[in-house]
Amino acid sequence: MNPTHAVAPPGALASHATRGPYATRAGRHVPPGAHADGGGVNFSVLCRDAAAAELRLYESGDSLEPFQVIPLAPDIHRTFFFWHVYVENLPPGTHYTWRVAEPGQSLEAAMELLDPWARAVSDARWERASAVAGHANGRSLRAIVTTGDQTPAATTPSAPRDLSDCVIYEMHVGGFTRHWSSGVRHPGTFTGLVEKIPYLKELGVTHVELLPVMAFDEQDVPPGAVARGLRNYWGYSSYGFYAPHPRYCIDPTRAPQEFRDCVRALHEADVRVLLDVVFNHTAEGGIAGPTINFKALANDIFYHHEAHDLRRYRDYTGCGNTINCNHPLVTNFLVNCLEYWTDKLGVDGFRFDLASVFARGEDGAPLANPPLTWGIELSRALIARPIIAEAWDAAGLYHVGAFPGMRWSEWNGRYRDVLRRFVRGDPGLAGEVATRIAGSQDMYSRRTPQHSINFITCHDGFTLYDLVSYNTKHNEANGENNCDGNNDNLSWNCGAEGEASDAAILSLRRRQAKNFMAILFLSQGAPMILAGDEVLRSQRGNNNVYSQDNELGWFDWRLVEANHDMFRFTRELIALRKRHPSLRRQHFLTGRPAPGATLPDIAWHGEHLHEPPWYDGSARLLAFTLAGVDADEKPLHVILNMWWEERAVDIPALPGCRWRRAIDTALTTPDDIAPPERQRWIVDERYVAQPRSVVVLEAH
Repeated sequence: MNPTHAVAPPGALASHATRGPYATRAGRHVPPGAHADGGGVNFSVLCRDAAAAELRLYESGDSLEPFQVIPLAPDIHRTFFFWHVYVENLPPGTHYTWRVAEPGQSLEAAMELLDPWARAVSDARWERASAVAGHANGRSLRAIVTTGDQTPAATTPSAPRDLSDCVIYEMHVGGFTRHWSSGVRHPGTFTGLVEKIPYLKELGVTHVELLPVMAFDEQDVPPGAVARGLRNYWGYSSYGFYAPHPRYCIDPTRAPQEFRDCVRALHEADVRVLLDVVFNHTAEGGIAGPTINFKALANDIFYHHEAHDLRRYRDYTGCGNTINCNHPLVTNFLVNCLEYWTDKLGVDGFRFDLASVFARGEDGAPLANPPLTWGIELSRALIARPIIAEAWDAAGLYHVGAFPGMRWSEWNGRYRDVLRRFVRGDPGLAGEVATRIAGSQDMYSRRTPQHSINFITCHDGFTLYDLVSYNTKHNEANGENNCDGNNDNLSWNCGAEGEASDAAILSLRRRQAKNFMAILFLSQGAPMILAGDEVLRSQRGNNNVYSQDNELGWFDWRLVEANHDMFRFTRELIALRKRHPSLRRQHFLTGRPAPGATLPDIAWHGEHLHEPPWYDGSARLLAFTLAGVDADEKPLHVILNMWWEERAVDIPALPGCRWRRAIDTALTTPDDIAPPERQRWIVDERYVAQPRSVVVLEAH
């Protein structure tokens, strides 16, 4: 047995104290982290430069003192860059931290550190301010030993679904059920989300894209937000890449199980799970940030540093530091992390925040073939999983349409921007609108339309209802003097800023919201909607609710009834997309008939047939006819009129078919959208498209 010493436990430590100090032996350096095997737990952590290390064991997250401190001897407990020890008979649920010291330093003065490979985390005693000041011992984040059996349940799909038929629903796990109106038993948790699966099924979504669920620092907010009692809500401040966020769990010691149970329930409902992953920076921030783990364990490896001053961090993220993604050890750490979430927890794919950071070499310069992007793409565990890049970073590197790799999908920011301008009434955009609706072939010609993730809104920016209700952001509640958030929202308030009582303005806002939603689902590519847009959720003009863990940022379930017409419209729109394979094509449109067909796959029009307004600088109307993919699917005819006045638009004649109206956003519910059995025949050769409206006709 190697040297150990016990510290007198507080009163709550009876279960451990009665056993006395746990026996130890050397252990092994792989795998890193804490791994229980029935006979005890093997601990291993990487720290290349440490001359001394110790493992500190706690009964719980709020224990004041460790019940056992285990010093490690370099000649026994060190292999290569790893420090390791095996603790016999140690039960799962034990909390632990590490301390390491460089040559000449004392362990007593060293910070307690969180295991980067922790599978579960407690933040019960975490004080970020103390960690910044360098005296967070006793108030640090703590890892938790979890059970060894983390194999996904049998209900996990054997073949992950790609994005060809997807409807992605971007949502915040906590905010989705934290409002009192959610009516769930455990608000703001993975378990609470499970209770709302019937809602997701009724709406028709196929994938949920969860805002960060890897453990993050809720205390990482600017001073102005701290003064207002706000905290980090969105979660883009990770510190534990292998651990589900403790606050989303009923019992943080069971974090992997609770998350896996949530994934299993979604899979049983035929809904896939995508995770929003933050691999570009960590919660440790810059030189003035706290020491949590990487700064002490692998500072020179894990982060980009200024060449002239290694104490300072290069900041390509706007968050104080940047992960050195393409160092071999870091690349391996990140790829293994994703493989853990897929193999052990059942996740179906990933979206990566500020992913252009992945293309930066160790000197910060862009690489043509970054090891991390290719490592993710070619991993055997990830080869069939969707991988989605937010293809830019905060320092100006922009990869939209050109992200390194073969099969990466991308958030299409150009789609968002041109559709926002078109629907608010900007002229002369018909050509680019057509390109974006057709799948952005100019950007993804070497891939497929599904590599374009089309969206109008996301968590970052206005909600859909705010997009049609505000001309400018109103972020005063964030405590940053309205200086945070995007200033260029390409929005239009329909005649009044914010809340309004004028019936005409309110009606126009609803119509504009439906216009946006309709065009999104009529576009080739993978559609993504923001949770709550289907019921016109508002953030009162705040386009950056990253710190608003309150009713401003939460889903208010009363809106499902109050705005049921919008919910119904979105539900029926998704159903229309699902019954028309022509809206979900695997290959780009050509403007020519498919073999054996008579109609071109797409024909573009203006007010008159086959006269698209490509060169009309005042154009605000575009129409197109979309052929079916086979004889069983009948064509669609779409009219997008963003003029402020009605337009009489030609309708093509089809041999053997007549048109029925599926959608007219100028009409009130239930006539704004109709399933096939309720559609009305169109007998005229022209259709009068009302101001600012979208019309869809189905052939029968």
